[in-house]
Amino acid sequence: MPIRPDRRRHWLTALIALLAVLGIAGAILNEQVKEENDLNARVTAMTGGNIEHGQQLFQSYGCGACHMLRRIPQARGQIGPPLDGIASRAIIAGKLSNSPENLQRWIADPQAVSPGTAMPRLGVTAADARDLTAFLYTR
Repeated sequence: MPIRPDRRRHWLTALIALLAVLGIAGAILNEQVKEENDLNARVTAMTGGNIEHGQQLFQSYGCGACHMLRRIPQARGQIGPPLDGIASRAIIAGKLSNSPENLQRWIADPQAVSPGTAMPRLGVTAADARDLTAFLYTR
């Protein structure tokens, strides 16, 4: 049975509206991907670390047992502070200015920075601290 002209116009209007919405959604997604790529490039240049490896290290060192971090299902710890937005904080560990070098120093040997702190010395190498810093600065 043929579609009536008034119904055809209705479907055509709906199709055009759907295509417009999909175009807008695609543009928004492209912009988000571009912003994430730009952030990753800046953080990599600033820290010298590998973001993806840092995420793997975050999980293998068990950081999520003590710290919370959105979008990381295993990071639900309540002992240490949440780590979201750490790049925008002024101070690390209550005493160090926030810089990649200081965050790496804190991650590698927290007891040297603040003796008796709850954060344990985990034997994090300098290279791993760099990668962890890169990962955390993207969160």
